[in-house]
Amino acid sequence: MASSSIKVPVILFFLGSLFFQATLAEVTCEDLPKNLCSFAIASSGKRCLLENYKNEEGSLDYTCKTSEVVVERLAGYVESDQCVSACGVDREFVGISSDAFFSPEFAANLCSPACYQNCPNIVDLYFNLAAAEGVYLPALCEKQKSSPHRAMLELLSSSGGAAPGPVAGDLAEAPSPAII
Repeated sequence: MASSSIKVPVILFFLGSLFFQATLAEVTCEDLPKNLCSFAIASSGKRCLLENYKNEEGSLDYTCKTSEVVVERLAGYVESDQCVSACGVDREFVGISSDAFFSPEFAANLCSPACYQNCPNIVDLYFNLAAAEGVYLPALCEKQKSSPHRAMLELLSSSGGAAPGPVAGDLAEAPSPAII
């Protein structure tokens, strides 16, 4: 009984903090510093993304841009450092790839209660990325809890991570590899 009475204020505080953060200021991706760009959502509802480019001196520099990807529920949201840490992501990565799912450590971090239950922006991003690869993130996380190795095997088999090898009879018909 006591645990349910504690959950309600915590949930209300979390929802209120999301609303308060969105009303504090207009979030514009191009105005964000590079250390806040990744995992931020502009007030327009579009995801921010970190891009690299060569500056006038020829060295690598970074800029924050607005993507075309819209997140309807979290407009004006900048992910907390606690969530970035709990989910095992890095704000300085340029681009995002489904390759992260093939790391058991990443999947364990993403599926951990500290991330999965408290970091809706990161979870939403990777939920959509997993779906694009034919993987249902809640099912992957459920498997991750009970059998992390099986979860990785199923992920590899569902995403086509490994190409099938040639059949013995096919070798005679296969073209010889070109030497470069």
